[in-house]
Amino acid sequence: MEGNLVIVESPAKAKTIQKFLGNGFEVKASFGHIRDLQEKSLSVDVGHGFMPEYVIPADKRKVVTELGKAAAQASTVWLASDEDREGEAISWHLVSALGLDPSKTKRIVFHEITKDAILHAVENPRDIDMNLVNAQQARRVLDRLVGFELSPILWRKIQPKLSAGRVQSVALRLVVDREKEIMAFQPKPYYRIEATFHPAGAAATTKIKSLLDTRFETIDQARAFLEDCIGASFKVTDVEEKEGVRNPAPPFTTSTLQQEAARKLRFPVSITMRVAQSLYERGLITYMRTDSTNLSSLAIGTAKKFIAEHYGTEYNQVRNFKTKTLGAQEAHEAIRPTYMENTSISGTAQEQKLYELIWKRTIASQMASAKVINTDVRIASDRREEKFLVKATKIVFDGFLKVYMEGTDEESQDDGSVILPQINPGDIFEAKSINADCKFTEPPLRYSEASLVKKLEELGIGRPSTYAPTISTLTSGRGYIVKGNKDGNKVEVTNLTLSGNTISEKLKTETVGAEKGKLLPQEIGIVVTDYLVKNFPDILDYDFTANVEKEFDLIADGKRLWNDVIGEFYTPFHVKVEYAISDHEYAHVSKEIGVAPDGDLLVAKFGKYGPYIQKGDPEKRQFANLEKGQLIENITVEDAMKLFQLPRTVGQKDGTSIVVTKGRFGPYIKFGSRNVSLPKKADPMSVTLEECLALIAAEGEQKPANTVIQDFPASGIKVLSGRYGPYIKFGGKNFKMPRGKNPASISEEECKKIVNK
Repeated sequence: MEGNLVIVESPAKAKTIQKFLGNGFEVKASFGHIRDLQEKSLSVDVGHGFMPEYVIPADKRKVVTELGKAAAQASTVWLASDEDREGEAISWHLVSALGLDPSKTKRIVFHEITKDAILHAVENPRDIDMNLVNAQQARRVLDRLVGFELSPILWRKIQPKLSAGRVQSVALRLVVDREKEIMAFQPKPYYRIEATFHPAGAAATTKIKSLLDTRFETIDQARAFLEDCIGASFKVTDVEEKEGVRNPAPPFTTSTLQQEAARKLRFPVSITMRVAQSLYERGLITYMRTDSTNLSSLAIGTAKKFIAEHYGTEYNQVRNFKTKTLGAQEAHEAIRPTYMENTSISGTAQEQKLYELIWKRTIASQMASAKVINTDVRIASDRREEKFLVKATKIVFDGFLKVYMEGTDEESQDDGSVILPQINPGDIFEAKSINADCKFTEPPLRYSEASLVKKLEELGIGRPSTYAPTISTLTSGRGYIVKGNKDGNKVEVTNLTLSGNTISEKLKTETVGAEKGKLLPQEIGIVVTDYLVKNFPDILDYDFTANVEKEFDLIADGKRLWNDVIGEFYTPFHVKVEYAISDHEYAHVSKEIGVAPDGDLLVAKFGKYGPYIQKGDPEKRQFANLEKGQLIENITVEDAMKLFQLPRTVGQKDGTSIVVTKGRFGPYIKFGSRNVSLPKKADPMSVTLEECLALIAAEGEQKPANTVIQDFPASGIKVLSGRYGPYIKFGGKNFKMPRGKNPASISEEECKKIVNK
């Protein structure tokens, strides 16, 4: 080909750009990075300036070969990877791996995949920015040094197959520290007084709810207050009205998009980034990795025109937002639609929802402020000093609220709008009912994915592109954290109600500490964090991790040499690593939790295979693994004793016991040599003999017995037909039958080759 070769990261991006460039250009994808550090070795030359040793992974060799051939035939190679540090490094690796001639290689960048942006980039090429490349190399090398040197320590001191990371371990610490705060918190009961008033002379249907400005610590105090309200006169003492404004949130950055998509769409952070990547590559939104809230003058002008045409000029208010995030790159734009007039798009349901969210947020950011009147009404009794408070907000002009309202991390999304009748000081109110409800003080909220991203950004830990993979590693990669619900503790309380002249009592079950969709640390996560905090306090220090990001920014600006930054970190760090490896301290966890009803001591421990309970002395001790979500730090004697209730013999069939027990993958039925899983909703402590027999029979129907196709007694090899097709059995192990092989005619020698491979 005598022409132009454009190299981007993904096929979807290539397809979109190809439409704009047309004939004379061929657009190909590198499928991300084509070179990286070696997978199973440090791959960093510590003794010679920390130079990385890059290799082309096996799954990228074919791509590199194809790109090399295309580049050799092209008159000009255009490197069009993303405009961030990672994208700059990809272009640099392409130059090196493909042996590109600098004289015919050009670097182009664009913030959005539109025809104008692409053509503008082609008209304004530049050289590869080695400062950005070195900032990316510094991050990659530092993260490799930390992970490669810390992880083996965890394998020795705690458990195999664990990992540590510069950002990952600090994010884990945030979640663990919050859990410890919650464990240390002691909920205290209090009584909240809420009254429903009816203004004298108003319509019979008019009801105004209000809250007393005082909490009572005991039921006796609450009862005394209600008794004083019997026959009392209630009068409005104060009405205060204040005009106020509500301003729209700025356009999305990467982290605020992740947070808002989690709140409003219930998207995990990883899903948000995957869908945003797709929208960007289709040319529908601007680049999705940014920490800037800037909008281009063209985008602001287009938004202004759209708002005037569809809502009216009074809804227009041009705004330029200043990014508050440390190290934000102001030259970039916020995440916005590429064409404001496109209020909706075609695509998957997730793509449509995320696009709509981005569109609304962008348009709202350029709309007028909402005007409101905030009203505070105070109502007093003639017998008590405490006052009831009514808060109301009246929207006078909706402004940006016509399009969009930002979500919050709290459970309630109520905007506080309440319609009140005309109320004046001195007005007399009648109490229709007054309730004294027992509530409990609440500990800090556990982190959700959204609030953890927000906290990481506040502390300056990591960068927008790192949040999704960090959370994914913690929740799915290592089992340090699970995303789930906390049931809370159920407490029986007594509530009081004053209606007319009668005070009545009502028993109610109050749930304390329940949360949904939160990040819950597992015992292994707590053990790893405690060990690292004790032995590597610098690495786990929030300020240290944030300061490292500042150093990367200085490298990107050309103000520091990346090798120097790594050297200053590595020398003291490696000394601590050597000491940790040589000492004999292990991250053993052992906690006496009490005495069992039979007098045996109960001890919670952490072992090679995770947390467990030991019951009794060394001569007659029993063991039980903790269930998922249970923690050594707060397990009770009652919780521990439940763990010893399995295995449980339910009954017999044909002289063989049917036993319900618990294994690595949950509760199951053991019937002779057969194991049958219990359904998720089945309670292993109450499942009946009849239910077990039905499950055993059903499992037998679904899983036919393995039949022998061929038998080679001399070598001990058998060819069997199993539930998932034919396979080879040898030495107690199963080996997959290759595609295309006939199990009925395969030879013994062929079977041996398959086994040996």
